[in-house]
Amino acid sequence: MKLVEHYKYPARGQYIQIEDKRMHVYTKGNGPKTIVLLTGLGTASPVLDFEPLINEMSKHNRVVAIEPFGYGWSDMTDKNRTVEHIVEELRSALQQLNIKGPYVLMPHSISGIYSMYYAHEYPEEVEAVVGIDATLPAALAYFNESPPTMPHYMRYAAPIGLTRLVISLNSSGYLPLDSEGTYSEENLAITKAMTAWNGYNNNVVQEANELGDNVKKTARMSFRSDLPVLFFTRDDGWESRDGRSKITFLQTQLTNNPSSTIIPLKGHHYLHWTKYKEISEAALNFMEDIKDKE
Repeated sequence: MKLVEHYKYPARGQYIQIEDKRMHVYTKGNGPKTIVLLTGLGTASPVLDFEPLINEMSKHNRVVAIEPFGYGWSDMTDKNRTVEHIVEELRSALQQLNIKGPYVLMPHSISGIYSMYYAHEYPEEVEAVVGIDATLPAALAYFNESPPTMPHYMRYAAPIGLTRLVISLNSSGYLPLDSEGTYSEENLAITKAMTAWNGYNNNVVQEANELGDNVKKTARMSFRSDLPVLFFTRDDGWESRDGRSKITFLQTQLTNNPSSTIIPLKGHHYLHWTKYKEISEAALNFMEDIKDKE
């Protein structure tokens, strides 16, 4: 069912057909590298969420932001949110748009798992990985944690209007941190509307609850030894009793490529909300370093 906002806020990119569903993809810029942005779990619209980062990085390279099914302007799907389905849908979108690889995958949060699977299964299509506080499959075992789950009843939050009510009472909790006017009023208005119609939908809930199985499928995978990887991680000072931290974990995930490195940044889990310039500059330097060593 289409809401008023669907007509008020038309898609910014283009649609491609995957089986009988439409997936929304936004591209911007030209350059020697193709950077594919992959979203974190439940982000209302990856295209809007990544907008400041897209604008910065597209000055030097082509940037592709894919909105998976259940996100942004994309349709929902009946297919289970397994890592296999998600990655094949991403590949299909790129292929249909004739966007040739190899790609620099830039995953945020949960999509680090999908990037691991993608790089492991299709190594010729991935030339580098740049994670933004990305979740990698081995993290749960490293920290001895269980995968989080989401109650199935949450999928009814948007259809019955609960998400819309919550946002109307406290929209700041669902919008990007924006102390410097980074996000336009239009962007924030559309993000708010999209959260109302997309929030906690069936695809997102199913993806959250598929996390445990997706981790099991990828836990023994690793990035190939020569793959350049750059990890931006949130520097929050947290450390477990036995001295483990995000930094020590990511050190176990670094490859033998001389360009591979870790960059801690102060900020929110959505580091690109406030650190998009630093991320863009460091990623550009990283890619230039890769080019020089090719």
